[in-house]
Amino acid sequence: MHIVGTAGHVDHGKSTLVRALTGTDPDRLAEEKERGLTIDLGFAFCTLPSGRQVSFVDVPGHIRFVKNMLAGVGAVDASLFVVAAPEGWKPQSAEHLAILELLGISQGVVVLSQIGLVDDELAELARLDVLEHVDGTFLEHAPVVATDAIDGTGLDELRGALDDLCAATPTAADRDRPRLWIDRSFAATGAGRIVTGTLAGGSISAGDELRTAPGGRAARVRAIQTQSTAVDRIGPGHRVALNLTGVDADDLGRGIALVRPDQWHHTRSVDVELTVLYGLRNDVTRRGAYALYLGSGEWPVRLRVLGPERIAPGQTGYARLHLPVALPLVVGDRFVLRDFGRGQTVGGGTVLDPDPQLRAAVAQPDARIERMIAERGWIEATQLERLTGERVEPVLGGWVAPPELVEALVDDLRQQIERAGPLGLDLAGLDERQRLAVGTLDGVAIEAGRARPADAADVLADHPVIAELAAAPFSPPAPSGVSQRELMALAARGDLVHADGVWFAASAIEAAAARIAGLLSAQPDGVTVAEIREELGTTRKYALPLVGYLDRTGVTRRRGDLRIGGPRLPEVSG
Repeated sequence: MHIVGTAGHVDHGKSTLVRALTGTDPDRLAEEKERGLTIDLGFAFCTLPSGRQVSFVDVPGHIRFVKNMLAGVGAVDASLFVVAAPEGWKPQSAEHLAILELLGISQGVVVLSQIGLVDDELAELARLDVLEHVDGTFLEHAPVVATDAIDGTGLDELRGALDDLCAATPTAADRDRPRLWIDRSFAATGAGRIVTGTLAGGSISAGDELRTAPGGRAARVRAIQTQSTAVDRIGPGHRVALNLTGVDADDLGRGIALVRPDQWHHTRSVDVELTVLYGLRNDVTRRGAYALYLGSGEWPVRLRVLGPERIAPGQTGYARLHLPVALPLVVGDRFVLRDFGRGQTVGGGTVLDPDPQLRAAVAQPDARIERMIAERGWIEATQLERLTGERVEPVLGGWVAPPELVEALVDDLRQQIERAGPLGLDLAGLDERQRLAVGTLDGVAIEAGRARPADAADVLADHPVIAELAAAPFSPPAPSGVSQRELMALAARGDLVHADGVWFAASAIEAAAARIAGLLSAQPDGVTVAEIREELGTTRKYALPLVGYLDRTGVTRRRGDLRIGGPRLPEVSG
């Protein structure tokens, strides 16, 4: 079973799409049907062509119901991200995408809905607009499926995309520690109290005794349903409905967790890694009025930034959150933080330490930490903290390792640098730890991305091949008397440029860019390669590689048979 949550702006057709896929109307409230607007969470399921089963959590898109949206997406495996072709990308599209990223969602399908309301040209523009907005996010490589839920256009393709998505999404692990965050609680005639949610961490069986958190009230599982089918036992990764006895309705609202007795540490104080959204106007400080969204719940929290007093927009830092109630939290739980006063999403992150009192032992790491380091070798200090709840001083950058591994790394690097000699060792070929270690070595000179013995002459400075190529800037001869390794080193220094098999002096590229900028100033609609060739006094053999390089670096841009100014043209036209 896979759980897929809808996301996207209000009125972009999320609920209509779910209804078309499943035959179930996720809008269950009378007000939702009357207004044609999803207000609260809706649920539906279907079987895909492969036989895989998928449950949908349909969330509201209106800005006033973001807290309901957050209650639904906290436990989904993937996103069905919907953008209406007639309207395109909208503000809530951006906020929903940011929330999904903060919650660690890493899989999804993009749906271009209501495609029947636009012509082919507008549909393509809408698709390109969506691709631009999801670039750099977890959806940048997601399939984009155009659909019309009314006439069925694209629904088969969408089912196939969902099948592929589910095949690539790992199934939930059973760690024998079940936790179910309640997202609905209601009375059923003749059955008593029913709660629903997405089960994680372990299995639940009929007859099990669970505890509410917060509250600690005992509840017995009378019966279990999933996808409208009664079962005796249900595993993690499923949407479930539990019929509970022995507990009052007042103890079973949205945001309450159901767990086994004595399996979870219940905490009112957690240390977290917090990423603040880029684009906010204000830093995150302890002065804000914040709400924590975790699982299916919403809680007011007090926040204290650890270390610096604030975390700026676009930055990641550490904070301690103080909750009004004790919750069953664990390292790795994801959350979203919103500002009550400004009514906006501030950021989100991960629980690092659900029991900050352990920090008293940090000054003298115990044998348990030393054993973990010895068993794992190199380990990031932040990861070690997540595993132990204690902070350990890194030995190299952000890394911790046994002393013998650090010594071996340093010795190996010194040998590599000695073997490289005057040409130097290319730092680009080293891993993160090696690059960090090079910067700590005495007697090593680092220049232009290469490390060499400090007492070795820099054989690349004023290398004769630079002048040889610069003498015929736009028709350079093939380099002679120089090794490929030297050429690549000179390119890394920024002295030479290799463009489609031709070596140019870097000064020639700069001069060509300036000359072409002059041409475009006189002909802003574009110039041909032939005109560029004539301006530079060269041949097609050299003009094509040179122009291709300028295209790739953003100085120019190809439009048909013409070259127009690229985003970096102003840098060279001054």
